[in-house]
Amino acid sequence: MDKDAFETLREEMVEEIAAEAAVTGSHTGRAVFSAAVMKVLGAVPRHEFVPVELQPYAYLNRPLPIGFEKTVSQPYIVALMTDLLELEAADVVLEVGAGAGYQAAVAAQLAQRVYSIEIIEELATGAERRLGRLGYANVEVRVGNGYYGWAEHAPYDKIIVTAACELIPPALLGQLKAGGRMVIPTGIPDKQALTLVERSRAGRLSTHDVLPVRFSELEEPGAVAGLA
Repeated sequence: MDKDAFETLREEMVEEIAAEAAVTGSHTGRAVFSAAVMKVLGAVPRHEFVPVELQPYAYLNRPLPIGFEKTVSQPYIVALMTDLLELEAADVVLEVGAGAGYQAAVAAQLAQRVYSIEIIEELATGAERRLGRLGYANVEVRVGNGYYGWAEHAPYDKIIVTAACELIPPALLGQLKAGGRMVIPTGIPDKQALTLVERSRAGRLSTHDVLPVRFSELEEPGAVAGLA
C-alpha cells in the first residue's frame, strides 16, 4: 500500500475516533479530544507498529495482534488515554507496557521524554529498534517488570499503563509527581475500568473510573513473563 493510501486511512481513522469520542462523551466527560492529540493520531504511522501482513488493517479502529498474546491498542483507546493524561511539552512520562511502541510514539510527540518499560524482551527490543528507526529520539525502552515502575527516572509528571491490574501498584503511585496524572486499567479480568489517578499539588491522591475496558493483565510479582 502506498504512502498516500495510508494517509487517507489515517484521516478516516481520526474521523472515526472523533465520532466515538462524541458517543462516549457522557461516560468519559470528553466528547471532544484535544486538537493536539488528534493531530498526533493523524501523523503517527500505525502501520509501522503492526506485523507486515496486518498493515492493510492498521487504521481500523480496533486492537491488532503483535505476538506473545499482546495487541496494539484500539486507536480510540490510545487517543482517550493520551487525552486524559493532558500531556505538556515539558512532561517526563513513564509508560508501562511498551508493546510495539505505538503509544510511546504518540506520547513522544506531546511530551519532552518518554521512558517505556516492557516485560517481554522480544517486544521491548522490537519497540526500541522501531522507534529509533522512525526517529523518536526522546523515547527510551528497557526490559523489566512495569509493576515496579522505573525508579531511576522518577518522579514522573505523567504515567500511562497499558496492562490491567486489580489494584494500582504502590510503586507507580510512589513514582507519580505531585500535580501528576496516571491512566491505568484496573479491576478483575472480566470487570476492568480505565482509571484516572490524580495527585494534587499537596500530594493527595484521587481516582476516577472513566470507561469499561478490556486489557491484558499486568505481570504482577511472582507471575511468569508472557503468560498473562
